Amino acid sequence: MNAPSLVELAGALPAYAPSARLAGRICLVTGATSGIGRAAALRMAKEKAQAVVIAGRRQPLGEALSKELRQLGTESLFIATDVSRDAEIEKLVEKTVTRFGRLDAIFNNAGFQEKRALLAEQTDDVYAQVFDTNVRGMFNAMRHEITALQRSGGGAIVNNASVSGLRNPNPGLSLYGASKAAVISLTRAAAMEYAGRGIRINAVAPGRVVTDMMLGSAIADMRQVAKGLPLRRMGHPEEVASAVVWLLSDEASYIVGHVLCTDGGFLAG
Repeated sequence: MNAPSLVELAGALPAYAPSARLAGRICLVTGATSGIGRAAALRMAKEKAQAVVIAGRRQPLGEALSKELRQLGTESLFIATDVSRDAEIEKLVEKTVTRFGRLDAIFNNAGFQEKRALLAEQTDDVYAQVFDTNVRGMFNAMRHEITALQRSGGGAIVNNASVSGLRNPNPGLSLYGASKAAVISLTRAAAMEYAGRGIRINAVAPGRVVTDMMLGSAIADMRQVAKGLPLRRMGHPEEVASAVVWLLSDEASYIVGHVLCTDGGFLAG
């Protein structure tokens, strides 16, 4: 059977009308070279962000995206970054503030999912890679970003969690699920600590979204999975990006410590 197309799995991409939600803001996206991170960076540019700094480990993809963002009329800079390395995250935030003077809105998207296997078959090295990227990376990012936001007078952070952190739907991906549960806990704790200091922190929890990570997750029949969801389709990365941009905007000014499930009804179904 041929691999399913994006339209087969997710249908046509719904239309939306940008409304300058992030006008004048300096934005930062980690894990931006593909999937949800890439979609979020492009949406920020379309929402009139002044600048979108993008970070990731794949230099050619990052440079190409940065060029695309500049063509949309937004200043952009790609900085090669491994979020599991604290020094690289610190340098990312410092370069952003040095170049653009401040930091306003952040989407922490970088993540890693192990190859599907039962828990007893996973190794120390796999555990380290999952938790160093998804949990240590989130901790590294938030502590430097929060410091920069405080200096800028406040701002907003959205962290990328997963429905797997709320209810693990993926046998064989126990480490990924546990790491995303930790992301949700870190998000809520940080949100309570910094809400009174002018920093709003929230998370999105995507469900079945058509990304490279999803397509590489060893699911035998993607078409059947899509049909089994309440909307009878998977999601587009752009649909998660819409939720991210909304949470970062002033339209979500009273939303703090929330996990917005961008899952097409998966958890409710």
